[in-house]
Amino acid sequence: MAVNITDIKTTSNGIWQGDNPLHFALPLLIIQTVLVLVLSRLLSYLFRPLRQPKVIAEIIAGIILGPSAIGRNQTYLHSIFPSWSTPILESVANIGLIFYLFLIGLELDLTSIRRSGRHAFSIAAAGITLPFACGVGVAFVLRRAIPGADEAGYAPFLVFMGVSLSITAFPVLARILAELKLLTTRLGETAMAAAAFNDVAAWILLALAVALSGGEGTHHSPIISLWVLLSGIVFVAFQIFLIKPAMSWVARRSDDEGGESELWICLTLAGVLISAFMTDFIGIHAIFGGFVFGLTIPKEGEFTGRLIERIEDFVTGLLLPLYFASSGLKTNVASMKGGKSWGLLVLVIVTACAGKILGTFVVALGCNMSVVEAITLGFLMNTKGLVELIVLNIGKEKKVLNDETFAILVLMALFTTFITTPTVMAIYKPARPGRHNLPHRRKLQYSFSSPPSPSASTGIKDLRILACIHASRDIPSLINLIETIRGQNNYKDSHLKLYILRLVELTERSSSIRMVRSARRNGLPFLRDRRDPQDHVAVAFSAYAQLSHVRVRPFTAISSLSTMHEDVCTVADQRRVSLILLPFHRHRSDHSGDIENFRPGWRAVNRRVQREAPCSVGLFVDREFGGGEQVNPSDVAHGVCVVFFGGPDDREALALARRMAEHPGVNITAMRFVTENNGGEDERQAVKLKPAPSKNVEKSYTFSTADVDIEREKELDEAAIENFRQKTEGTCRYEEKVVRGNVIELVLSIGRSSEYGLVIVGKGRFPTSIMVAELAGRPAEHPELGPIGDALVSGHGVVSSVLVIQQHDMIHSDEMPVSLVRDGEATTAKDHHAMSEP
Repeated sequence: MAVNITDIKTTSNGIWQGDNPLHFALPLLIIQTVLVLVLSRLLSYLFRPLRQPKVIAEIIAGIILGPSAIGRNQTYLHSIFPSWSTPILESVANIGLIFYLFLIGLELDLTSIRRSGRHAFSIAAAGITLPFACGVGVAFVLRRAIPGADEAGYAPFLVFMGVSLSITAFPVLARILAELKLLTTRLGETAMAAAAFNDVAAWILLALAVALSGGEGTHHSPIISLWVLLSGIVFVAFQIFLIKPAMSWVARRSDDEGGESELWICLTLAGVLISAFMTDFIGIHAIFGGFVFGLTIPKEGEFTGRLIERIEDFVTGLLLPLYFASSGLKTNVASMKGGKSWGLLVLVIVTACAGKILGTFVVALGCNMSVVEAITLGFLMNTKGLVELIVLNIGKEKKVLNDETFAILVLMALFTTFITTPTVMAIYKPARPGRHNLPHRRKLQYSFSSPPSPSASTGIKDLRILACIHASRDIPSLINLIETIRGQNNYKDSHLKLYILRLVELTERSSSIRMVRSARRNGLPFLRDRRDPQDHVAVAFSAYAQLSHVRVRPFTAISSLSTMHEDVCTVADQRRVSLILLPFHRHRSDHSGDIENFRPGWRAVNRRVQREAPCSVGLFVDREFGGGEQVNPSDVAHGVCVVFFGGPDDREALALARRMAEHPGVNITAMRFVTENNGGEDERQAVKLKPAPSKNVEKSYTFSTADVDIEREKELDEAAIENFRQKTEGTCRYEEKVVRGNVIELVLSIGRSSEYGLVIVGKGRFPTSIMVAELAGRPAEHPELGPIGDALVSGHGVVSSVLVIQQHDMIHSDEMPVSLVRDGEATTAKDHHAMSEP
């Protein structure tokens, strides 16, 4: 049914007055937006294991909502996406698209492109020339094979086809490179520079195609196209020679005012819209105005960062997915009927891939790149995605591409982008500096319990700690913990060297990519400038370093959560640290001591670090240690209790407490738990633990599978206790508690006591006979903490912070869940280490 657009009302009077909200513009737009967001986020979650960029999920979500899938139901299509709502949806979506192209312009640094040299330019030229020529060749085939394709003019059709096959999606490529930790490598820098050249050339060609195509279905004089092109050149010149200096002045004024004035931000956003209007007025698509205006913004300084921070989430998270929905509504896969259409799709895909990959590969080899790097670069440059979809939508809007041609090219863009990440991961495995010799590094590492001799080959005399941080809220308690560990009565004699690694999750946000590109450290965590007044983490630790005479070096790692542990382990290995401190993934929620989830994804990061770290690891569960505020070194007054059951992890925890005891403001209590017969044979024979590979490691405690000499472990435990008592005589309190009941309750009573601000426990990968009985039927809420640490974190009313220590030992690195074996049940020879008492 035809609808007069002037009869459409914005809002309804509500269902109680007989109005259907779906017949009004605003409520229908809200329903459409929610539907698009939910579906695209769901698909993004499903594609996450495949390491696919979010744009893939958004494109597929748009296709699913369109006539290719759900839209085949006419009732749904006319109710949720009626034809009268299309101009409204597309208007909102194009506002988002204009600002997204503005963000792309902000990311493109023309200065760095000029610095990239002739190699990147040569690669870009080959990467656009050969596929463009291939696209022109395919265009002739499509015009003859697809009914209605020859209705468009020859010139615009050939140019659109050439651009669609030769373009490289700059923002999608940046996200893939960052995900694979290649963004700041030589390969990544070359790919980004070549893609930038490619994008500039492609936008110029697209402007030419738009000028040639004219309006919908019109056939105008070539003189008009010439006027459009000349006007576009004048517009670009105006932006470069007049607007760019003006925006540099605006950026300086904004930085001088500390970013407090909203005037400059509003002025810039208005400039985006005015530029978009001007290019639409000329006859070139409005997105060109936003893109060119983004190029005029200076890339140095804080102004660009503030701009991105203000608009990126709203644009990329809310408005841009609507553009894919409107694109999906135009994509009808059902229009591809018969084997001929699918054969044309294969032809287009093969031609696009062969032209881009072959052209890039040949020139890259001529630029002295290796064969593997050259072929990898070819696949990277073949990335399509969002920019490709923009080109295709403009072609559809200008009536240059019909339904079948449009569907073929959309599927081609999906396929080429989808294969990029898995292909690059399969063929290109760069050697990480410091990671190739990790086993050797591990043998050189030492722990607190076995410090190196003066002649040790490591040459390390300092205690080196790597402390990881998620957010500013971690800073006060972490500084208090480090000050406690530092020990030493005389600050100037302190041999602590502290490395701070801020962990930043790599997201789809432009600011995230911009931070990675600023690293310039070959894809690895980069050293941060402590002089930056905007960096609260660096400033806080710089102040601590001056007060406590501790050497501090701050780093930042920006990675996806799936690979964040690689950055942590790389820094620990390169800097040869002895202890990694990790913040727990949950934080205190109130003064009761209970904790709440912060980011569950960080839990997996911690577990991977524990598994692969080249040194000992401490997992810090903060309950506002030190009162939640940073304490001056001279005012430190902490009560610390170290719980000892036995085993390598507990010995490492005891050695750490021994170092803490050197600090005059720290009161250490060492509490050893023993049985009445001190671990007699009858109790060990009553219950044992047996490896259970079938158990879920996410829900079960894991223990070392290594065979151990139980008598030797006992000797080491006794030696560690004796050494601790001798070294701390008169300064620490030592207690032995005989276990007659529930040992978990005894430990919880320590955590509930206000006497101790911190409780240190070992992870307990070799549970003693005391613990074996307690593990019977006990569910694991946080297996990475071990049974004692888990009890202290999960137990209600615990007010102490908890530090769980895992000693580094390659022999004990393999862990497995266990099951209980009662006395008399069958056991195997492998059960003799039994996870029984060391």
